[in-house]
Amino acid sequence: MTQPTLAPPLDFVNPPDRGVHAHAPYGAYMADEQGGRMKIGIQLPEVEWEVPFPELLAMARAAEDVGFDSLWLGDHLLYELDVGDRGPWEVWTSLAAIAASTTTIQLGPLVASTSFHAPAMLAKLATTVDAVSQGRLILGLGAGWNRREYDAFGFPFDHRVSRFGEAFTIVRTLLREGAIDFHGEFYDVDRCTLFPRSSEAGPPIMVGSIGDRMLDITLPHVDAWNMWWSQYGNSVEGFAREKERVDRLIAAAGRPPGEVEATAAVLVQLEGGAGRQMGDYDDSETVAPLTGSAEELASQLRAFESAGARHVQLVVDPITRRSIEWLGDVLTAFRN
Repeated sequence: MTQPTLAPPLDFVNPPDRGVHAHAPYGAYMADEQGGRMKIGIQLPEVEWEVPFPELLAMARAAEDVGFDSLWLGDHLLYELDVGDRGPWEVWTSLAAIAASTTTIQLGPLVASTSFHAPAMLAKLATTVDAVSQGRLILGLGAGWNRREYDAFGFPFDHRVSRFGEAFTIVRTLLREGAIDFHGEFYDVDRCTLFPRSSEAGPPIMVGSIGDRMLDITLPHVDAWNMWWSQYGNSVEGFAREKERVDRLIAAAGRPPGEVEATAAVLVQLEGGAGRQMGDYDDSETVAPLTGSAEELASQLRAFESAGARHVQLVVDPITRRSIEWLGDVLTAFRN
């Protein structure tokens, strides 16, 4: 007896159209909905407290419900903290679950370490999560920095930027072209084909670094660059200084103005915040978070927008579902 052929859901037949140009700015395909405004995302908990997985999903749905544009998960395995060794849930499994539990919010790793997976496998994970989310993935990539987790999980820590350079070539080529044959110093892939793929152009790619070598490797190819709040002092002035420097590098890479979007994590402290428990970051104890009422925070975020930020990721203290819901008023004030 012949079994009937089941058609896929309509939304999977016609996924969101990002176009076919590999370097289209990643926010462009939603720009009409946003009116060209800066997007605001939020990073979900990492090791601030032990989050049961159902609560992580509830926080993701809350972020979507109150109007965040994106949500983000750190790609880490283990931190050595004063309270003992702690780590978050695995990032790609978590992103797949969140993608299946939400419908409109963009999502991504902030950022995925290319050291934790063979590069071709990382491309496979990314295109699968992009397909599950029906085109909502932003692929943040970086070289990693936390030696403790490298040693604990058996990943090489040496030559991280050189390893990243080879991995980045493999990942972006597979996502944007579908196939590669690559033989380098650190990685070999023999006639590798990525099939199926979530789209012809692949998900937008964001580099999580402002280091010169990392930017030299990535700026000719990425859709966005990102820096952590401690790297620019969590201030509009610090953001503007770094953006001016990176803009010069973007021009030197032959990219036109506005094609590579500037993004940044922004530390925000709400009532009840007492400092986030997190891994070691540069000057984290001397950086002041944004604080204030909903309107005051919205005004401070508008200043980042005026300085050229196209997308920010709020790193919130305390990071709870209640905080996410309260921040809905900040989003409303910002957009009004």
